[in-house]
Amino acid sequence: MRPYRAAEFCLSFPDMPPLSLWSRLGLGRPELRAWTMYDWAASAVQTTIMVAVFPIYFVKVAGAELPASSATQRLATVNTLALVVVALLSPVLGAISDYRGIKKRLLAGFMIIGVAAVGAMFFIDRGEIDLASALFVVALAGAAGTFVFYEALLPHIARPDEIDRVSTAGYAMGYLGGGVLLALNLAWIQRPAWFGLPSGPGLTESQATLPVRLAFVSVAVWWLIFSLPLFRGVPEPPPRLEGSEHSGESPIRVALVRLAETFRELRSYRQAFLMLVAFLIYNDGIQTIIRMATAYGTEIGIGQNALIGAILLVQFVGIPCSFLFGLLAGQFGAKRAIFLGLIAYIAISILGYFMTNATHFYLLAGLVGLVQGGTQALSRSLFASMIPANKSGEFFGFFSVFEKFAGIFGPLIFAGTIALTGSSRNSFFAIIGFIAVGAAVLAFVDISEGRRAAMEADARAVPLARPPTAS
Repeated sequence: MRPYRAAEFCLSFPDMPPLSLWSRLGLGRPELRAWTMYDWAASAVQTTIMVAVFPIYFVKVAGAELPASSATQRLATVNTLALVVVALLSPVLGAISDYRGIKKRLLAGFMIIGVAAVGAMFFIDRGEIDLASALFVVALAGAAGTFVFYEALLPHIARPDEIDRVSTAGYAMGYLGGGVLLALNLAWIQRPAWFGLPSGPGLTESQATLPVRLAFVSVAVWWLIFSLPLFRGVPEPPPRLEGSEHSGESPIRVALVRLAETFRELRSYRQAFLMLVAFLIYNDGIQTIIRMATAYGTEIGIGQNALIGAILLVQFVGIPCSFLFGLLAGQFGAKRAIFLGLIAYIAISILGYFMTNATHFYLLAGLVGLVQGGTQALSRSLFASMIPANKSGEFFGFFSVFEKFAGIFGPLIFAGTIALTGSSRNSFFAIIGFIAVGAAVLAFVDISEGRRAAMEADARAVPLARPPTAS
């Protein structure tokens, strides 16, 4: 890895607090801070496009000529389509990124595609649901695709003793970045006159939707600008050194061959594979809560303003709590910290069953903010610590498959419960089941054995694949 120059990094990350503060947060080196800034940049897609603003615009404006239920169904369909596309492509692209040493270039390619799609949402007019669907698929696929390579960089920049804190810091930065931009977006959507935008009665439809469409443009600009620190401050990991006999072959052919090898190897890395299975199961419950909470709140009569306020609450509660989970992992181990988060999710599910008003929903949102970022960040770092760093792209390609397909069965159970009973309230028992079974599988993961296997594999393949352990 090339040396870092402080002056170079400061150009992309100005006005840094004293280094001691960054060290306490687990971000004592420039490349670590640069890496977490991508979470700050891309999380705006999660908050404004996926959760809070675009779904409402999709149903009320793009889908205005359809019944609301049909527009909602279309949105659910394109969500699934985008995630399936990324899930199928992720392992192959991860293998190519390892073989050619082009993780950052592939990340940049997906980012540019996603940024262009989000920016083009500005031109979606009333009734243009086909255009809205196409742009949403491309934007979501672009964002999800970048995280395959972003997460694959983690074991290359973080030492084993700091990987948990770096991963949780990334989630914290994501909460902060996504929350700040969402708050700005909501401010000019709800109070356009404060920002010199058209307001009041008698507006044309184009004028009335201008604040929302500008919010989409702001996400594209935010995503692009705040991605620059990663490209400037994080070095490209070296390509895999073994297998030079394939140097004259097509990268895709080599990637497919290596992918088959990696899948066989993944099963031999028993602890990492077991971690993936546990993550698939408990994350299904977690993702169901995240995806269905707003719909469930609407179903029981909670107003839109309360729902949006709860989304912001999750973002800003999640910032310090993600850092806190990193500290807990350092004191008690990542596995115990994840267990703590899963116990909290069981409590959240019980609250969801009894929830009847906005106060209950805010309490639920606060609890989600306490554990959401930390639980998912530590799941990521725990997996990263048990895989060979020189194959991180390939292994995180499989991680992406498991992550994208998590959450399929929970929403299906919600839908089935509504069809059978007319209410989704009883679905919370299924969520508790997912989380409890996933926690039981996690209990069998031997972290020490998994990390030892990964370090031995790195030593055989690329001695400098991981940052050296602190002396």
